[in-house]
Amino acid sequence: MSNKTLDYYMSLPYTLEIIPSEEGGWFIKVKELRGCMTQADTWEELMPMIEEAKTGWLEVALEAGDPIPEPVGISEKAG
Repeated sequence: MSNKTLDYYMSLPYTLEIIPSEEGGWFIKVKELRGCMTQADTWEELMPMIEEAKTGWLEVALEAGDPIPEPVGISEKAG
């Protein structure tokens, strides 16, 4: 079992993929965290919304004891 915390995972430089929606607004996902995604109507809403989605995703994974992927290269550097 890992002793890494929500704050630890929230501080990692995860890869964000941002795609303009054909209907207007934006779609964003965290590439390393399968299913962690959201949509926003404006660019200004995008980052707060993905941070909220990422927090929720990580909280559920930590509570369930599920493995949490880290960005490539992080685990080697963190030791």
